[in-house]
Amino acid sequence: MSKTFPERPTATLIEGDGIGPEIAAATVKAIDAAGGRITWDPQLAGLTAVEKVKDPLPQATIDSIKTHQLALKGPLATPSGGGYRSVNVGLRQQFDLYANVRPVRTIAGVPSHFDKVDIVLVRENTEDLYAGVEHYVDPRRTAAESIAIITRFGSERICVYAFEYARRHGRKKITLVHKANILKMTNGLFLDVGREVAARYPDIQFDDMIVDATAMKLVVMPERFDMIVTMNLFGDILSDLTAGLVGGLGVAPAANIGDGGCAIFEAVHGTAPDIAGKGLANPSGLMLSAAMLLDHVGQSEPAERLRKGVYAALGKTESRTRDLGGQADTKAFTEAVIRSF
Repeated sequence: MSKTFPERPTATLIEGDGIGPEIAAATVKAIDAAGGRITWDPQLAGLTAVEKVKDPLPQATIDSIKTHQLALKGPLATPSGGGYRSVNVGLRQQFDLYANVRPVRTIAGVPSHFDKVDIVLVRENTEDLYAGVEHYVDPRRTAAESIAIITRFGSERICVYAFEYARRHGRKKITLVHKANILKMTNGLFLDVGREVAARYPDIQFDDMIVDATAMKLVVMPERFDMIVTMNLFGDILSDLTAGLVGGLGVAPAANIGDGGCAIFEAVHGTAPDIAGKGLANPSGLMLSAAMLLDHVGQSEPAERLRKGVYAALGKTESRTRDLGGQADTKAFTEAVIRSF
C-alpha cells in the first residue's frame, strides 16, 4: 500500500476538459506557493485527447502514469457515441486503483445545512456492477443484463484499506454499507468479509447498515458517521451525497489508490463547459485533492498549508467563487488561497 517517493517526485498532470485547464493551472500555482515540490508531466485524456490524437486515453498518458505512479487529474468528458468508455473507469482498472477515498467536512463559510460533518468514504473501485460484465440478451436489444462481480479478494483488500486508513488518521468508527438483506450472495459476501476484517481491528468500532437506511440517516444526522466503506455502485452514489452535505462536488477532494503506491488524485465535479474559458471556475476541489497528493508523497507541511489556505479563502464571501455564493473569479480565489499561507 505504501511507496517511498523522491524528494521531488514527478506526477502526470491531466488538465482535463472544459474548465479543467483553468483549475489545473490555479492548482499548480497554489502547490508551488505552498512549498510543494512536484515536477509535472502534462498528458492528455478525455475529449481533448480525442480531438487531438483521436483516443480518449492515449498510450502516452498510460505510460506516463505507469512510470511516475502518481497523477493529478482535472474533470474529463466522455465523448458521446463511438463506443467510448469512461476514461475514469478505464484508469482505475488499468492501474488497479481499487480504493476510492472521498473525505468531506463542513467548511466554514460554504453554504450547508449541517455544521458537524466530517466523513471519509472508502469505495471499492474495480468490481461490482462497474466491472463491465453486461450484454443484451436478445438480438433485438429489447432486454439487457449487467452482472455484479463481488470477490472475497476485492472485498478484503478494500476493508483492510479502510481499517488501516482509520488507524493512520485517528478515525474511531467504520460503517460498512450494503444491501445484504436482498442481495444475499454478492452483498452478503462483502458483509461477511467486512465482519471478518473488523475482528482484526478491535481498536476501531464497527457496524453495518443497509444502503437505503444509510442514505436517509446521512441527510438527517450525518454526524453519526465517521468512516464508511462500501462497494462500487453504492460508493459512487453515497460519495456524491456526502459531498452535497458540505456544499457540493466543487469542494470535495478524491483519491484513487492502488497497491504499491500508484495513485491518481482528481476533481470529481463536471467539466462545466458553459463557463469554460471565462475565468469563473472554482478550483477548490482539485486543490484539496492536490493536498491529498502532497500527503501521499510525504510532503505533509505544504499539504496542510494548501488545505488551510483553501479553507481560509472559502471562509470569506469576497474570495469565494460565485458557485458558492461569493464574488471572486478563479484568479482572485487562487490569490486569496496563496495570501493565507
